[in-house]
Amino acid sequence: MKKVLFIAMAMLVACTAFAQDVKEIMKERQATQKLAKKELGAKVDKTTKKEAKRLTKEGWVVTPGALPLAKQLERSYLMEFEYDENLFPKYIMANAQSIGENYDAAKTAATSLAITNLAGQIQTEVTALIENTVANNQLAAEDAASISETVMASKNLISQSIGRVITVVECYRVLDNKNREVMVRIAYNGDMAKQAAKKAVREELEKKGQKLHDQLDQVLGF
Repeated sequence: MKKVLFIAMAMLVACTAFAQDVKEIMKERQATQKLAKKELGAKVDKTTKKEAKRLTKEGWVVTPGALPLAKQLERSYLMEFEYDENLFPKYIMANAQSIGENYDAAKTAATSLAITNLAGQIQTEVTALIENTVANNQLAAEDAASISETVMASKNLISQSIGRVITVVECYRVLDNKNREVMVRIAYNGDMAKQAAKKAVREELEKKGQKLHDQLDQVLGF
């Protein structure tokens, strides 16, 4: 019992600091949702032009037949600004770069690294959901502590549970030694991200003999 209380108190202390960050994130997302579509489009257009110009100057190009870099970036930014009714991202995004002797090898390595990074983003979003349920008195601190701890220890399992991702941005540049450096940005459906986290975390909770399925479902909105 003392151990449980200690974990709960530690979680509450952590929540006090992190809850402020979560509140700020939620406020920013609410503000984004309130932006008129025209205003959001103008904001994305401005950001896209600036970023596309910077990348082009650094030597990044797209493969023949692919969408122009500016269009790829525009699609990426618009997807990034989409949230569901609970302010959870409709798409989880992740970036990665890799260098290889040929394009295919570099792209494969970059995509693999991006999926690992994606698992980390899912961890962050699910942890924020946990903190939010505690802040709103929807979940007991000791239960949240167990779930949060398991989420943070399940990155590899979450990565293995990720299904088909969407490559939103893909470009490359030729280095001085003729190797190819490929940069990708991938997206993963938010609901599928929750399912991937749920599968990984549930398995780990069961291994520890913890019956927190209902609480986990509550956190993820199932």
